[in-house]
Amino acid sequence: MAGRKFEEAMERLEKIVESLDKGELSLDESLKVFEEGMTLVNFCSKKLEEAEQKVTILIKEAGGKYAQQAFETE
Repeated sequence: MAGRKFEEAMERLEKIVESLDKGELSLDESLKVFEEGMTLVNFCSKKLEEAEQKVTILIKEAGGKYAQQAFETE
């Protein structure tokens, strides 16, 4: 996975889903691409978590100053 970008991983995941949906792969091939897909899902998940941690929201405080607040998901 080293050096692989999120966008590249997502594109490959889309191709894997398409090939599995077609049902034209052998069982061995299906298992191989499924395993690759799971690795890519984990990679993308990790990248999204890292990005979420970096996101901050600037909030204007009284007196005109700005403060950073961690981004929180619901």
